[in-house]
Amino acid sequence: MRNERGFSLIELLIVVAIIGIIAAIAIPNLMQSRAAANEASAIASVRTIVTAQITFSATVGNGAFGGDLNALEAAGFIDSALGSGVKDGYNFATAGGGAGVFTVTASAVTQGTTGTRSFFADQTGVIRYENGPGAGAGSPALGE
Repeated sequence: MRNERGFSLIELLIVVAIIGIIAAIAIPNLMQSRAAANEASAIASVRTIVTAQITFSATVGNGAFGGDLNALEAAGFIDSALGSGVKDGYNFATAGGGAGVFTVTASAVTQGTTGTRSFFADQTGVIRYENGPGAGAGSPALGE
């Protein structure tokens, strides 16, 4: 009789089961961390767009804000990733332009997966949020 060394089928199944349990615990936490990172990126991007609008108005716009993301990108105030309107799981849009007013919105591409909150800002520079879609001027400000 030969003396063979190795793992039995039961031992291998136990190891696979333990790895499965660890993965089942870790994956939801990883997804929540990813959504939180996407939201932080969206807040920073909204802040960048607000700054770009104000800079546009003060320099090339002669007092008027840029009409859309393409105008801000063409003037060199935002990069092409943000100018495309989609970045890190969020859709971005800016509207208004002209003298006096503009709005910026950011909404999750897949609500709950890429982010749970939507964001809004206007010429005041205050970033507002809603849990879920539809942030607007009446939404609470970040930090409140």
